[in-house]
Amino acid sequence: MHIHILGICGTFMGSLAILARELGYRVTGSDANVYPPMSTQLASQGIELMVGYSPDHLDPAPDLVVIGNAMSRGNPAVEYVLDKGLHYVSGPQWLCEHVLQDRWVLAVAGTHGKTTTASMLAWILEYAKMEPGYLIGGVPNNFSVSARLGGSPFFVMEADEYDTAFFDKRSKFVHYRPRTLVLNNLEFDHADIFPDLAAIQRQFHHVVRTVPANGQIIVPHHDGAISDVLAMGSWTPIVTASVGEDGEWQARLVKEDGSVFEVMHHGNILGQVHWEMTGNHSVSNGLMALIAARNVGVQPHHAIEALSEFGGVKRRMEKIGEVRGVTIYDDFAHHPTAIQTTLAGLRARVGDKHVLAIIEPRSNTMRLGSHRSELAHSATQADQVIWYQPQGLDWSLDDVIEGHEATMHVASTVEAIIETVAQQMQAGAYNNGAHIVVMSNGGFEGIHQRLLARLQEVGHE
Repeated sequence: MHIHILGICGTFMGSLAILARELGYRVTGSDANVYPPMSTQLASQGIELMVGYSPDHLDPAPDLVVIGNAMSRGNPAVEYVLDKGLHYVSGPQWLCEHVLQDRWVLAVAGTHGKTTTASMLAWILEYAKMEPGYLIGGVPNNFSVSARLGGSPFFVMEADEYDTAFFDKRSKFVHYRPRTLVLNNLEFDHADIFPDLAAIQRQFHHVVRTVPANGQIIVPHHDGAISDVLAMGSWTPIVTASVGEDGEWQARLVKEDGSVFEVMHHGNILGQVHWEMTGNHSVSNGLMALIAARNVGVQPHHAIEALSEFGGVKRRMEKIGEVRGVTIYDDFAHHPTAIQTTLAGLRARVGDKHVLAIIEPRSNTMRLGSHRSELAHSATQADQVIWYQPQGLDWSLDDVIEGHEATMHVASTVEAIIETVAQQMQAGAYNNGAHIVVMSNGGFEGIHQRLLARLQEVGHE
């Protein structure tokens, strides 16, 4: 059977493609934006990628077209599918019918930390030799790919609240029917499809309604938006967790940067996690993953051992390289809260070393300007911030940095950003060491490797 996927390089659809290939289907796909790590991962799996959305990609007709949620009416491939009457389905529906049936689904939902928490959870189960299946919107460093079928009933899902498809406006996670559900946090996001927080909360309550009474829902102890969701009705046992606060489960920092923390249950210390992650958000993610794993039989001490060997996720504070004491990271943060917590974690680790954040406001919510009033404050843990003003952004980042010009400025090209950093290195601004974090949820014109190469040139001048 031949499946063609429209939007195949999206993190969800690319992972779905890997599962379909593992099931024995012939898989091809089209996308307008083809860039690593998903493009290289798909190519390594023998999946043919086509650039653009030409109807020619669908001739001869595949047996099934799986349509990603980035596709809309007017897209030439979508119009061809409809005009020709080709068999089509959304990604979440295909996943539900062909992969998740009869599996114990452990779903991780929330505005922030879904990818990392799901990666931690899958790794804990793998460490416990439970051979989980998983689909994660990123590539965990403890695994070679972002999805696999696994060899047990357990399947870990990164559960996104974004809509399913142009023909199905429910959130993706409604299709997954989890037995174990992690709700990390909840804030307003996805302003392109949700008018307000209440609309997102309704979707979260839809997924809460699908969790059986013999399942488990894991939530932060203090999150008003999630508490409001549960107040709409819940029929499943609730477990609470927190970092340094009340809750059935607690994480207590041993080191301020979060690289060492104690795991506590009802006040009893169960062990310490020593890992390479930083920040309270990472500690919270790890605690949530540990609790979810316990729900399927993993003892906490095994989970603690596993977290201590967790290798992170590509594009989540991923170290790209180092030149003369200047370390460059790639990070996926694209929401003010994620920017703030990521930079706070880095600051706690590096102390007074120079921190430069290079930020592209690329997500649909960012481009709509929904969070622009929060952007400047979100980056104050950095010594310097370069904001990238991409073409087509109909509001000015100059307004964002007003009053912060001493530490923030705006650049309109990637070339200008690279040269600014190179000039600062030449001037000796980084002689005592520096950490440069590039934040974007897209390819950012390959700035990471280009910046690394340019700084290497400076180092030889």
